[in-house]
Amino acid sequence: MIVVTGAAGFIGSYVVGKLNREGFKDIVLVDKYDDPLKLPNYQTKIYSEMVDRDQFFNWLAINEKFVQIIIHLGARTDTIGQEPEIYQQLNLEYSQKIWNACIQYGLPLVYASSASTYGDGSLGFDDDHSIISGLQPLNLYAQSKHDFDCWALAQPKQPFFWAGLKFFNVFGPNEYHKDRMASVIFQAYNTISETGCMKLFRSHHPDFEDGEQARDFIYVEDVAKVILFFINERKNSGIYNVGTGEARTYMSLTKAVFRSMKTDENIGFVDTPEDLRGKYQYYTCAKIQKLKSIGYNEPFLSLEEGIDDYVQNYLMTSACY
Repeated sequence: MIVVTGAAGFIGSYVVGKLNREGFKDIVLVDKYDDPLKLPNYQTKIYSEMVDRDQFFNWLAINEKFVQIIIHLGARTDTIGQEPEIYQQLNLEYSQKIWNACIQYGLPLVYASSASTYGDGSLGFDDDHSIISGLQPLNLYAQSKHDFDCWALAQPKQPFFWAGLKFFNVFGPNEYHKDRMASVIFQAYNTISETGCMKLFRSHHPDFEDGEQARDFIYVEDVAKVILFFINERKNSGIYNVGTGEARTYMSLTKAVFRSMKTDENIGFVDTPEDLRGKYQYYTCAKIQKLKSIGYNEPFLSLEEGIDDYVQNYLMTSACY
């Protein structure tokens, strides 16, 4: 039995679908099921049970002997939220309880961290444990993820196997409910469909031209493959970057969306909203040597390959994975 938290969300529901396709059906979905927009993410999945997030630890106390591993992907993911107590409760304290439960019941743990913990990138993007405590996140979401990473590394007692995965900019099907927090690919597709053009944020940084802000964009299929790798391997505990190792510009991304939609390019610029400017990452690029060093050798899809699959097989048909 595999437990997936955040199973109604973007990455969580995709991972459940990936597990189904790999032959795993004894899966327990953990989430809050109060958002009807998330229903398509899980209504066709094969699973054993749905458990409310608030009831999970009671359920686990009764069923722990049947559980093989916990994949903890549930979190408050809004990067512009201003309620520190919510992030403290859902992203830090809830994760600490899962960590301690895994120790108590002898369970392995894979959990989602985030590349947002790297802040403005001035300290680099290296997943070496020795530098993680010095990172300076730019928003409450990133801070909560960083706080848990630091807490986990400092614990004298740890699950017999654990992996914290710093996801870089993930995009792909099942993010339809995320609204403003959905990927730029999702935003671009919908904007182009409605208006025939796409406006990118202007740069407010002297080192970057408009549209040349760059991120390490990773397709959710590749994220699911990395998680499946850790489910199967269960060794070499630690924190790992999960990105492609290549930074691509927003201009390149937008051009790829136009091309995939078979639509003529029409790209403009707007000022970055004031509430985002001080919290904006102009460049991210994962160092993935650590992940490769433990035996992960699957090639990552290029940005163009991921966009083509997402646009043509999902966005154009409003399909979920």
